Amino acid sequence: MAKKRVKLDLESFSCSICLDVLKEPVTIPCGHSYCINCIKTHWSGEDQKGIHSCPQCMKTFTPRPILEKSTMLVDFVEQLKKTGLQAAPADHCYAGAEDVACDFCSGRKLKAIKSCLSCLASYCKNHLQPHYDVAPFKKHKLVEPSKKLQENICSVHDEVMKMFCRTDQKSICYLCPVDEHKGHDTVSAAAERTERQRELEGSRQQIQQRIQDREKDVKLLQQEVEAIHQSADKTVENSEKIFSQLIRLLQKRSSDVKQQIRSQQEAEGSRVKELQKKLEQEITELKRKDAELKQLSHTEDHSQFLLNYPSVSALRGSTHSPSIKIRPLRHFEDVTAAVSELRDKLQDILREEWKNTSLRVTVVDVLLSEPEPKSRAGFLKYSSEITLDPNTANTRLLLSEGNRKVTFMNEPQSCSSHPERFRDRFQVLSRESLTGRCYWEVEMRVGGAVYVAVAYKNISRAGDECGFGRNDKSWALKCFPKGYLFWYNNMKTYISGPQSSRVGVYLDHRAGILSFYSVSGTMTLLHRVQTTFTQPLCVGLWIWGSGATAELCKVK
Repeated sequence: MAKKRVKLDLESFSCSICLDVLKEPVTIPCGHSYCINCIKTHWSGEDQKGIHSCPQCMKTFTPRPILEKSTMLVDFVEQLKKTGLQAAPADHCYAGAEDVACDFCSGRKLKAIKSCLSCLASYCKNHLQPHYDVAPFKKHKLVEPSKKLQENICSVHDEVMKMFCRTDQKSICYLCPVDEHKGHDTVSAAAERTERQRELEGSRQQIQQRIQDREKDVKLLQQEVEAIHQSADKTVENSEKIFSQLIRLLQKRSSDVKQQIRSQQEAEGSRVKELQKKLEQEITELKRKDAELKQLSHTEDHSQFLLNYPSVSALRGSTHSPSIKIRPLRHFEDVTAAVSELRDKLQDILREEWKNTSLRVTVVDVLLSEPEPKSRAGFLKYSSEITLDPNTANTRLLLSEGNRKVTFMNEPQSCSSHPERFRDRFQVLSRESLTGRCYWEVEMRVGGAVYVAVAYKNISRAGDECGFGRNDKSWALKCFPKGYLFWYNNMKTYISGPQSSRVGVYLDHRAGILSFYSVSGTMTLLHRVQTTFTQPLCVGLWIWGSGATAELCKVK
């Protein structure tokens, strides 16, 4: 206990400038004590001002006080030194290579506990005290220690950047709007931070909602895997019972059916597990992204927030369908029915019906077995909310209505350069990537022509081959006043059908079906494509002609 009291006394008799035990201590008029050399050095820096201050309480003195040693303090410190104890702070208080050091410590520097955005300096506990005690300093903005304070200084005017230029999307000082940023849209950094903070919170809400949706999808897929195994096991059991009634000549067929079922079970189970794995990976990525946004939202330094915001806030679109639809459990029942027919038709099984049984095992579909709808109400069950991506839109296209409508303009629009933008065709792609079953409708006003298309996202952005339907990465229905043309891989097909200002598009990605319909009072099929899609698809629109427009409709 005695040692502890001595240690406290040592700390009490430490110089607040060098943070060591007082050496040749002197006491200035305000009552605070310092090493004689420390206070002399401090006041020498203030000689030009003609006013000298106390580093702790900031009280000023004119003229410069005459310093005399404090005999009592000298004797007391000497007695403490004889005990062999030291008043230096513990090693963990000193600043290491990764720490922010106090800007006011001399000699070995202590760790800073706060940085001041007004002083643009960092302070340890002792040197920070005036910011709590002195009235003018209390108005300063203190933040967590930062090594990047100098990034807040304008390189042109050497002033603190407390404003933000929305035109150039960069932090500026109060002098910048006078010259380099004259006439630009400028606001305070705090105001811009407030707006970006709202956007950040919106992004977090979207991420959290997507996490919840994906977690629900994962549960559905887990249930689907169990249903696949249960249905497959039951089908194998029923098939074996039926084949046990057959004579020896049918035993080989029984083995074949069992092998096909197991093979399809493994294939379908693996496919669903793979989708489940991807969704879980997306959940992990979304949680990581949410953590990044959360960390950014807690950044107290406005300039650092705005500097890091563009690279952190960008949110990639999901590579999966908005939801997982599980059909009623009928995974392998058709196989059981087929095997029952085999039992009842022994001769036909051996000669003709065997092919039918084999086919039914092969076409068992876990998630995508529903046929194409027959009515508009049926199609609307698969309707998707689709928006256009401004970063892909050609400069002659104007987006409106929440990025759902595109209008052809006679003159190029002013917009930033972007690698995703179409340069040689008046085209635009959707933000969303589509898989599964989707349906959407496009309302058109044709000035010259409107192409309603789907395309892989990696389609070329320049050259003749970037046009929808002019390559093997896009499929397009051209709508013009005289009729329709279907384009794929630079081959065109003339289409007959009723003229309408609205076209409906149905996509069954896994089944490889793409259908175009004329929508008026009824739906009339214009053209259907049966192929194999190897990537997710984006909706595409290609328009030209004065007054031409195309809008992705909100359908219910």
